Amino acid sequence: MTGRAEERFRIAVPLPAGTAEVSAAFGAADGDLAAGADAPIVAIAHGAGAGMDHPFLIGFATALRTAGLHTLRFNFPYVEAGRRMPGPAAHAILSWRAVVAAASERGSGSVVACGKSYGGRMASIAAAEEAGLAATGLVYLGYPLHQPGKPEKPRTEHLPAVPQPQLFVEGTNDPFVQPLSQLEEAVASCQEARIAWIDGGGHSFEVKGRKRPAAEIGADLAPLVVEFAWSGFGKGASETGASGRNEGGDA
Repeated sequence: MTGRAEERFRIAVPLPAGTAEVSAAFGAADGDLAAGADAPIVAIAHGAGAGMDHPFLIGFATALRTAGLHTLRFNFPYVEAGRRMPGPAAHAILSWRAVVAAASERGSGSVVACGKSYGGRMASIAAAEEAGLAATGLVYLGYPLHQPGKPEKPRTEHLPAVPQPQLFVEGTNDPFVQPLSQLEEAVASCQEARIAWIDGGGHSFEVKGRKRPAAEIGADLAPLVVEFAWSGFGKGASETGASGRNEGGDA
């Protein structure tokens, strides 16, 4: 599942203090289902603790391309600057808008904004703002509903304002979404959203007692996103069993 090489390039992000450039990698669809320029493009953001080249994201993106989708992975400005802690949310929001614009220039298909944990949450905030986000759908790989052990402080207030269809891919053992009913209630408040539960999965989808490479775990999630991207988003909720877990505040 190697496929053709990704094209490395840089995306200009207009930050308040001046324009920053972030690394990105575009990969063209290489599967039998590829539809050329009309194939959807999945823009993929990393979590708070790892950049765009984490094996989980590489495996995930490779599997998406094999299934006929284009992919665009990218870094947020704080990673590009060599920092470990995320910068202001406004920087991530501006980055998402620049990335979706760059993705739209790569083809005529729809653009799906997909993020691991922190990266997905930043996409949701961008979409909920008045300026919006020019994506046709949003996918969250482990949405960080709250800090582990702090369900009294949920990050859900903006979710009902997101106009696009949303897919929450969540592990049933993820400490960021306990109790699970809290996430279900948040999703029920959205305009159009559903959850794909990963049985036994934690925050990064590895299952306790089942050791597997991160790239393989990421690849296993790709079919859910492929279905979402091709099916008009709102159809057929999926239940699946795969993998999951990570640590930190907004991984």
